[in-house]
Amino acid sequence: MLTLDLTDFVIELDEGAVKHVGTKTKGATVKLYHVTETEARAFGDRVKFVFDDGEGNHVEVALDPDQVTALTSDIESLRADESHAAADE
Repeated sequence: MLTLDLTDFVIELDEGAVKHVGTKTKGATVKLYHVTETEARAFGDRVKFVFDDGEGNHVEVALDPDQVTALTSDIESLRADESHAAADE
């Protein structure tokens, strides 16, 4: 399932052309749930993460190496917390 929340996003359709005509404060939040396929691959000097949900929704995110290292550290911390919690039960 993919959710998309657009804020202050206004477009104009004119003879097949799409043009943003809203404010510069536009923003978006995208959430992909129930991911069934993941992949990480090189993207220039970045790492591209690819996520699919089996319903045809597809999200790609490119991170620089420092962001990947921080994310990996966060994941390792979560796993350590989970193993400590399981050991306490």
